[in-house]
Amino acid sequence: MEGNVHSKELAAYLLSQHSEQLSSIILATDPRLHYSVYVDFAEIMDDNPALSQFIFAKPTKYLPLFNEAAVWAQKVILADLKQCENASVKDNVHVRINISGSPLECPETFPSIGRVRVKHRGILLTIKGTVIRSGAVKMIEGERIYECRRCKHRFKVYPEVETRNSIPKPIFCPSQRSVICESTSFQLVEDNKICHDYQEIKIQESTQVLGVGAIPRSVPVILKDDLVDMVKAGDDVIVTGILTAKWSTDLKDVRCDLDPVLIANHVRRMNELKSEIDIPDDAVLKFKQFWTEFKDTPLKGRNAILQGICPQVFGLFTVKLAVALTLIGGVQHVDASGTKVRGESHLLLVGDPGTGKSQFLKFAAKLSNRSVITTGLGSTSAGLTVTAVKDGGEWMLEAGALVLADGGLCCIDEFDSMREHDRATIHEAMEQQTISVAKAGLVTTLSTRTIVFGATNPKGHYDPEQPLSVNTTLSGPLLSRFDIVLVLLDTKNPDWDAVVSSHILAEAETKNHNYEEDLGTIWPLSMLRRYIQFVKRYFRPVLTKEAEKVISSYYQLQRRSATQNAARTTVRMLESLIRLAQAHARLMFRNEVRRLDAITAILCIESSMTTSAIVDSMGNALHSNFAENPDQEYAKQERLILERLHLQDEFPEVISTGGSICG
Repeated sequence: MEGNVHSKELAAYLLSQHSEQLSSIILATDPRLHYSVYVDFAEIMDDNPALSQFIFAKPTKYLPLFNEAAVWAQKVILADLKQCENASVKDNVHVRINISGSPLECPETFPSIGRVRVKHRGILLTIKGTVIRSGAVKMIEGERIYECRRCKHRFKVYPEVETRNSIPKPIFCPSQRSVICESTSFQLVEDNKICHDYQEIKIQESTQVLGVGAIPRSVPVILKDDLVDMVKAGDDVIVTGILTAKWSTDLKDVRCDLDPVLIANHVRRMNELKSEIDIPDDAVLKFKQFWTEFKDTPLKGRNAILQGICPQVFGLFTVKLAVALTLIGGVQHVDASGTKVRGESHLLLVGDPGTGKSQFLKFAAKLSNRSVITTGLGSTSAGLTVTAVKDGGEWMLEAGALVLADGGLCCIDEFDSMREHDRATIHEAMEQQTISVAKAGLVTTLSTRTIVFGATNPKGHYDPEQPLSVNTTLSGPLLSRFDIVLVLLDTKNPDWDAVVSSHILAEAETKNHNYEEDLGTIWPLSMLRRYIQFVKRYFRPVLTKEAEKVISSYYQLQRRSATQNAARTTVRMLESLIRLAQAHARLMFRNEVRRLDAITAILCIESSMTTSAIVDSMGNALHSNFAENPDQEYAKQERLILERLHLQDEFPEVISTGGSICG
């Protein structure tokens, strides 16, 4: 009787709070699909505290009742919707409990994966982690209907998760009659077989929440019906469900154990929240206001943004500009035949020890909404691309670093210590942005639209006379795929050392101060991240005629004078110039690529050339500092570059006025 009362209570609650969701389910066209009704636990607590207590303490009993109540509530609503012709009651409705904003977010009912214990079994439990493996979607039998041969009573038998979803044969007749039926003979009713979609995923706790010296633990999660294929490897998820156990595989001479497994009721993806909702309207207003203030001195505004990148490292203007342009990237171009030219830029930092390469890698990973950091020595080709894993007798693919970073950033530190054949696997991922696999009978192509950010030490002492491929031991084809290769040499410079040491000591003194200043002086990390997301999403810059002229002249000059840097001066360099110019236009909050952007792209590529075709006095990228008057500084560089490119006749106003910014 208790069940009936609650079933009606549940239906009444659904009718009062969620009639809109139920109405849309009734009006849906396909009756065979599975539908979800999303219910907030906090609302149930406000409306009916006793009911919320039952759902929390006995979810195995009350969640199926809730599903039945949803079907019953549909019938009530359908009686009112008589005029609709395609309205029908859907039997496959699941109530999904969302616990966000409710008291269930406390550590008792929302433990980290490593702290899941027996006491959590049987209650509504929520865990959070990263999906490290998503299995294939299978079909399992939902329930069987048996009929007693003696009293003709029909009853359902459900599969048991503990015994790997096998359906046990009934041992007695459960009929509730006055005379007890002691029959042990049953027959299966064949005509109504009910099947469900079924998928197993594995989630691992994120490394940020781990204690000292702890290894991240993982737990398998079972997704059924409309939850399958909601998440893919690399997603951060919050899963609410019921913890149960199942017997481990029955291998010979291996002790049988009960492994914990979570049967999911509600799955929420976190990375959507990270990238989509992060840009409120007031932030966009701030960006527009910022650029209105710096309308006359745009480069000063740009430098204010760049100073927010890795603020703990002093100077290194060229590197900060390169990191910003790489993260923002250009616009992907697809021509009529469907051939794609990638929009993502790649960056390689080559530098002596102690030049801050790993600092930039770590900071860039924080700025990107999806990032993976690996080191070269611990990365194999399978770990970077995909691994074929045997799971329960069948082969499946497990995503590696480049696939997990799809749509984001993959940082590879100690790039030079990777083995040669492992490095070769990155070629396809960097240029074609796919990974083609043929392993263990699985032939497939995975997309890797990722930015590769590498850091490497030169082999021995860096010799400026030798080409880059000799100094870094990286092959020419790989080097040509990097848009920018910056060389950071630790040359002894007393003035520079004095300035840097005073900056580091000042940082140590003022680290307790919380500087939330205006955007004109320093950009906090959260704001920078929003800005990069915003410009990537809203700007699709197009090249102007003068930008095209500058870029093509520079490319032709490089091709003529390329003796040492043959690996870098390929057609890819022209594409790199276009991408960097587009990225700079986005950074400057514009939708057109002007001469300024083209010349900045040239300066970036120039500083990545060991022997420069134009600017002989570029100097070391390590000692590049932020100019006091960047707009005047730029005017000089622009004049110099246009003279070297023999374009001073094309743009006479630059030579006469000493440079123009607006161009």
